[in-house]
Amino acid sequence: MTGFGGRGVGMPDHATSTDPAVQAQLDRLTMLSPGKDVLGLERIATLLERLGNPHHHLPPVFHVSGTNGKGSTCAFLRGAIEAAGLTAHVYSSPHLVRFNERIRVAGQLIDDTSLSALLSEVLDHAEGLEASFFEVTTAVAFCAFARTKADACIIEVGLGGRLDATNVLAKPVACGIASLGLDHEAFLLAAEDGVPDMPPLDRIAFEKAGIAKASAPLVTQKYSASMAKTIAAQASLHKAILHARGEGWDAAVYDGHLHYSDAKGKLNLPLPRMSGTHQADNAALAVAMLRHQTAIHIPEAALAAAMEWTRWPARMQTLTAGPLTNLLPDGSQIWLDGGHNPDAGAAIAKTLENGALVHVILGMLKNKDALGFLTPFAPKIATLTAVPIQGHEHHTPGELCDIARANLNIADVRQASDIVAALELMAGQHAPTNVLICGSLYLAGEVLRQNDQVPD
Repeated sequence: MTGFGGRGVGMPDHATSTDPAVQAQLDRLTMLSPGKDVLGLERIATLLERLGNPHHHLPPVFHVSGTNGKGSTCAFLRGAIEAAGLTAHVYSSPHLVRFNERIRVAGQLIDDTSLSALLSEVLDHAEGLEASFFEVTTAVAFCAFARTKADACIIEVGLGGRLDATNVLAKPVACGIASLGLDHEAFLLAAEDGVPDMPPLDRIAFEKAGIAKASAPLVTQKYSASMAKTIAAQASLHKAILHARGEGWDAAVYDGHLHYSDAKGKLNLPLPRMSGTHQADNAALAVAMLRHQTAIHIPEAALAAAMEWTRWPARMQTLTAGPLTNLLPDGSQIWLDGGHNPDAGAAIAKTLENGALVHVILGMLKNKDALGFLTPFAPKIATLTAVPIQGHEHHTPGELCDIARANLNIADVRQASDIVAALELMAGQHAPTNVLICGSLYLAGEVLRQNDQVPD
């Protein structure tokens, strides 16, 4: 391939709506799409051309790729931009509960009336293209963003970068690459004409750095020497301006603050309120992206405010009072995390390292490395209860229990039919309980729905 063909990527994200008009269009999308997401730029470019190339008429674009942390980085970007009194469009994926979560128009989730009309319009223009679920969704977002005034546009890559549908964006004001690790290996590591053979993590870096654009800053985290070299080569090839952490900018946490520095000076910022020490890295990347572009002005006070204000669901999120939390004894706490790869497991381990043991409820998709995810924080697991993920190909609870028993020193491993049943197993302890529900964003979405915490 030359970057314009395509390769299949699993099954599309499931999407339902309580609005009949939106659901009718989602049903139509399911019927018209090829049943899988397909990497490549040819179909999305054709579809957008039929729609008048809305992606050429967006506010200043911030484009973010990465394996872990890209959604949180986008959330910090939005937090800082809004704290500066500006408005931002945001395109992110996947949704947790409602399809509308993917498209935030000038600060608000897209309303059902606009969404159904845009889905209908895009699907009319997609006839005969076999456009994927994600390609149609991307086109809907770009149409919405081009037709509504805002000061900035934040776009999260769906999968990879180089061949992701969002990579039709030609002139971003800043590109960022978050933490990198192994995920979606079957697709991102697939042999391809014109792509040299390289170690797996270098290939991941190659794919993610494919969002680099001429004359645009490419802001990156720290990686291994070979991964950094791969990214630098991509930046040079695309004539992007590379700003690597540790070279063009840097950040460190000490004395209870996030200390940031670059050529413009130093900042002393509050630590992010979001749980997890890794969130300081995601926040620092967002700060660096904003500091290395000139399209919009974000004062230091807005960067500081973003540390306090920014929230991102299912990232070590504490559940509030609701039907699920009410199943546990008073004083209990439930954390929810959608991480699902070894690096996400390592981030969870770092968050839990100084706390008490937790009771883990785990559900994972079939194509995820359950052992690699669990191993980093296995010493902090008091009990593990495995559950299925309805509507998706998943590791059965029995498979997850077998993996834990055979490889990890976890004293109590068991199965449950669903989240409610898993929590009820813990309810009889009559003492406050710390619970972590993790392993899948799809599972996280179901938890938020059942606990009446639909993201807004």
